[in-house]
Amino acid sequence: MRLPKVMGRLCLSLLSITVVTLASIGCGTSSVSSSGSGTSGANTGEAFVIGTDAPAASVVSFNAQITSIDAIDASGNQTELLSGSPTVDFARFNGLQTLLDMNDVPAGTYTSISVTFGPATIGYLQTQTGAAPTIQTEDATLTTSTVQTTLAKPLVVSQTEPVGIRLDFDLYKSIQVDSNGQITGVVTPTLNVKAVAPSDPGGYIDEFVAAVVSVDQTGQSFVIQGPHGRNFTVQVNGQTEWDGNEGLSDLTTSSIVQISGTIDRADSTIDADEVAILSQNGFYAAGQVTYVQPSSGTASDFDLYVRGLLPTTTGLTLGQIAQVNLTGSEKFFIYWMHNPLTEYLFNSATLVPGQHVAIGGPASGATNPQAVTCNRVVLRHWGYNGTIVADSINNNGSFQMNVTGFAGLLVPGTVTVYVGGPTQYRDGLSGLSDLNTSMHIRVVGLLLKDQSSGQLILLAHYVDELQ
Repeated sequence: MRLPKVMGRLCLSLLSITVVTLASIGCGTSSVSSSGSGTSGANTGEAFVIGTDAPAASVVSFNAQITSIDAIDASGNQTELLSGSPTVDFARFNGLQTLLDMNDVPAGTYTSISVTFGPATIGYLQTQTGAAPTIQTEDATLTTSTVQTTLAKPLVVSQTEPVGIRLDFDLYKSIQVDSNGQITGVVTPTLNVKAVAPSDPGGYIDEFVAAVVSVDQTGQSFVIQGPHGRNFTVQVNGQTEWDGNEGLSDLTTSSIVQISGTIDRADSTIDADEVAILSQNGFYAAGQVTYVQPSSGTASDFDLYVRGLLPTTTGLTLGQIAQVNLTGSEKFFIYWMHNPLTEYLFNSATLVPGQHVAIGGPASGATNPQAVTCNRVVLRHWGYNGTIVADSINNNGSFQMNVTGFAGLLVPGTVTVYVGGPTQYRDGLSGLSDLNTSMHIRVVGLLLKDQSSGQLILLAHYVDELQ
């Protein structure tokens, strides 16, 4: 999963793991509750849970409480894999993965997984001509609260190395629509669950956002606080890439970082491939840009639909829109890009609706959601679903795409998608030659504005066929 350091290839890594949702709502110590003994008694091993989703048209959020995730052995014994009862916005992932939790559980072989949901809500983006979009929400009606899945390959927990499950919540198949394509509010949870190892693509961490607790310069590591108050040690080395030419010496206990990497098979620490400092002042918010003022030229402010937030005690609210004011002194970064071209590709003149960004600064600048100030703006990866424009596929590495769904309400016209060597094709696709105009696809990558032409481009890391 390591990517080359060269940036000129257009396509950069992302298969993300986003802990901030749970970091902002979990509290206390990490513990595991078990209603069974597994299959091997007192021995325990580390088990992690990865979450992701497939998109649903026009849905900006799907917040669902997860009351339990149980691993079940052949004898029917159940072991809880999740601490607490977090509420997770599954719509925020859209082609990405997130680390939901990691705990000590009884060693043994588990053949099925049972997931139980609590209350859920669906959020929509309401657009109005000539005005900034607004958010509307309604309660979801679940046709079932518990989904049990038999694993194709059992989850084998041992003391030797961590293992986990990848839980894919397929919103595209779960959220019901009527004959006119309108969302009814009825949700039939559709899950795809499989066992994964840290080295599997389904176990890779790309977007772990958390606050720094301590820094060990000598040991080349730092500690972050993840879900439910659990601390994770992050190991860095000479191969770890740092955004913005920053490094371990720049971290303090006021830093909020985003990391990508893998869970170490030996000691369950996180081996970081990439580190970006999102904030040096203890405040961070992330989500979709929904409105930019003015619409062309250098932006003076933009609206941010807030999907991630640390801490949660400012004036901002998850699932609502905040206005971010720009003074011209902000630093702009692109995750996974590390050279001087970054500020040319992404700055206050290239902000556009539909981009997924993070802002960082002092919490005092976020007390008023209508006048937020920040020091840093970081462009991040996200998934865009849509259709391929006829006769636009270029064998040299590009095609045009009409963006649909929630992002389609924000992104006007067509987007030129660039693919390259690092681009990965999933869900039955093996390369550019497999694409055709009858497909409904998702491209996960970076949305940028070409300053010379004003056209939108999408640098693709993943291309998925949506079934």
